[in-house]
Amino acid sequence: MTPARLMVAVAASALALAACGDKDSTQKTGASKAAAVSLQTPAAAPVLQITSETKSFRDWSATCGNDGTCWAFGFTGGSNGGWVRIALDPGPDARPQVVFGYWPDGDAKGPARIGLTIDGRDFAADLNAASEDDAPIGQIPGDARPVIDALAQGKVMTIRGVSSQDISLHGAAAALLWIDEKQGRLDTPTALMRRGDKPASTVPVAPDLPTVAAAPAVNQAGFGDQSQTLPAALRGLTEVGNCLKESAMPAVGDMVMSARLDARTELWAVPCGSGAYNLTHNWYLTGPGGRDPRPAALIGTAGPGADPNMPDNSTVNGEYDPGSRTLSSFAKGRGIGDCGVQQTWTWTGQRFVLTMESTMGECAGVPSDFWPVAWRTR
Repeated sequence: MTPARLMVAVAASALALAACGDKDSTQKTGASKAAAVSLQTPAAAPVLQITSETKSFRDWSATCGNDGTCWAFGFTGGSNGGWVRIALDPGPDARPQVVFGYWPDGDAKGPARIGLTIDGRDFAADLNAASEDDAPIGQIPGDARPVIDALAQGKVMTIRGVSSQDISLHGAAAALLWIDEKQGRLDTPTALMRRGDKPASTVPVAPDLPTVAAAPAVNQAGFGDQSQTLPAALRGLTEVGNCLKESAMPAVGDMVMSARLDARTELWAVPCGSGAYNLTHNWYLTGPGGRDPRPAALIGTAGPGADPNMPDNSTVNGEYDPGSRTLSSFAKGRGIGDCGVQQTWTWTGQRFVLTMESTMGECAGVPSDFWPVAWRTR
């Protein structure tokens, strides 16, 4: 090989080695970048898997809704109207909230004020916007965890105002621990009860809510909740006849309601008995003119319609709103409406679908806006 050719060969070999080196370097650099990206990209947050549930713990109860929000309630017992509520949204960034209320003694006088005492330790509170002189409602401002820690380990909580109410704390710790478990908080710094060093990032985030689309509104000419006459086909049903007998009083028997759902479907409500503060209706879907009547299927998580295999068609204090396409029910545990079941169903064009349900089993003066929401949609 001539010297010139030798120099060309050496140069080519050097270029090849350099090219290999660049390739290896590029591969290593790319792998390093990928590793860095992998380290910097957080893992997808776990999504909470939860079902609506209510459970009792001695003198306390707890409810978790289908959206992952949970509530714990303590009561004075009886009908004295004293209560405390701890609410916690799902997810690692949620902060607990403490709200409470009571009914002052009839002869108690003085300016509106409210606070808490737990086993002799006082906690300041603000009056909630929903508070009234005859039914004060307080809320713990700022960080509520000191109150929660105290009541979880305490024996008696006293609501202080112009008069006072004692609330037993037996069962409070168990109710809070159940919420930790339901929301996936156990052994994390976010837990209400069993805190630990497990990263807060492992706490599941809220699940997506079911989506329910209401059918378009339709003209209601000839329909409504006043002076309606039941169609013959509907009146001929045995169960309808029995309901009308139960509602023989004119003030009740005349409370037939109706609505047009679409060109092929009508909605009829038959009064079926009443009490001092509750009026029951049975709801039916029919064709035009009341033909081919069939019970409306109203499924919920509580009450007679809780079993989807045995849907109910009754409401208590029910009404239909043609604008929002919703059918609502408010079964009151007593006349002032501080306990019972509230439900709302939306007409989709095919059926009524549950879109909201809140329940309060204890008649203790809790306003309905503060009840736990067992079910909701978007």
